[in-house]
Amino acid sequence: AVVSTQSGHYGRGIRGRLLRGTVRSLKMKRTLTIRRDYLHYIKKYNRFEKRHKNISAHVSPAFLDLKTGDTVLVGQCRPLSKTVRFNVLKVIATGGLDKKKFKKF
Repeated sequence: AVVSTQSGHYGRGIRGRLLRGTVRSLKMKRTLTIRRDYLHYIKKYNRFEKRHKNISAHVSPAFLDLKTGDTVLVGQCRPLSKTVRFNVLKVIATGGLDKKKFKKF
């Protein structure tokens, strides 16, 4: 299903996955890094372990007020560069500066 939002992805077709994550880095030009935390089940020990992935996403000029720690919604689009395959669609919440803290719950 193609998602259409008025917040500026400027005609890049959003299709596939919609993910949410915490902004980790804004050091690149028009690109940010988000951190996605999740739990992975270990069958042998009948327990979960914490894991995370970092994802690069394109930031439209419409989202100039983003800060580290904000929670954002990103949508999958065509490859924009070697590592960027997602586009920021919406800022869900503004948060603190705790970058490495596990925020699953």
